[in-house]
Formats: sequence, C-alpha cells, structure tokens
Amino acid sequence: MQMPQALSDAALAAASKEARAIGVPMNVAIMDVGANLKAFLRMDGALLGSLDIALKKARTAALFAMNTEAIGEFCKPGGTSPGLDATNGGLVVFAGGIPLHDAGGIFLGAIGVSGGSVSQDFQVAAAAVEAARSAQTEGETEWQIIPSGGQHPAVLSSEQS
Repeated sequence: MQMPQALSDAALAAASKEARAIGVPMNVAIMDVGANLKAFLRMDGALLGSLDIALKKARTAALFAMNTEAIGEFCKPGGTSPGLDATNGGLVVFAGGIPLHDAGGIFLGAIGVSGGSVSQDFQVAAAAVEAARSAQTEGETEWQIIPSGGQHPAVLSSEQS
C-alpha cells in the first residue's frame, strides 16, 4: 500500500504543532515502505546536526519495521546483534523513529524526529502518527503504532480514541 500524501501532510503538521507546544524546533522525516523520503520538515531554529539524525531514524525504522529504540536493544553490549548499528550506512538506535502499520499490521513506512531530548523526539513522533491515523479518509485502513518491544509501549488505535 502506498502512503497517501494526505497522511504524510497531516503527520508533518501535527509534528510541527507538538514541537511548538513543547518549545523545541524539530526536524521530521517520513519515509515510505522502501525507506524512500516521502516528506520532510525542518522547523525554523531546528539544529542542523539533527537533520541527518531525523532522516536516519526514519530510515532505520523503515528498514527494520521496528521502533528505533527497540533496535538499540539488539546493539547493546551483550545484545544479540552487536554492531548492527554500523550496517546499512549507519543506523540510529535511540527513540524517535517509529514504523507505521495499518490496523491489519501491514507496514506502510516510518517517521523519524530529532531536535530535542530522546523523550521529546518520541513525543513529537507519536503525535504525528496519531494525526496521520486520524486524517484518514473514509475507506482507508487505520494507522497505528505497533509496539515492537521498545521502551515506549504506546499503541494508538481506534479503541483508545
């Protein structure tokens, strides 16, 4: 399934709104199922160094269809995949990258956010995913955050709306 432009637009708008609400300018990247850039936002004042981090968070989440912090668990000393973060041109393995699935579990793409603390990045990314889910037009499948064993067990589904 191709990611509709309306969903990526809604996600960027919500990310910008949430980032303004917490007072932290952010870089926000949205990638499709093939880890190709679908949309990007660099807010005024967002750190230049976090631009690449946002892109890599989205790419990491898209390549593995997992939250970035969950992938980080594999890379830790004693983890099952030490050095994984050095593959694929370099992965970012802390919170702020979230895969997007439809309600049936079909992978659609990913979002990556950077510019604040790790928890702020995740907060903004989660707000963007919720907005994308809410922005669906009639007849499209639902978007939700699928928990992937990471530190953030947020699940946004229609039952919680």
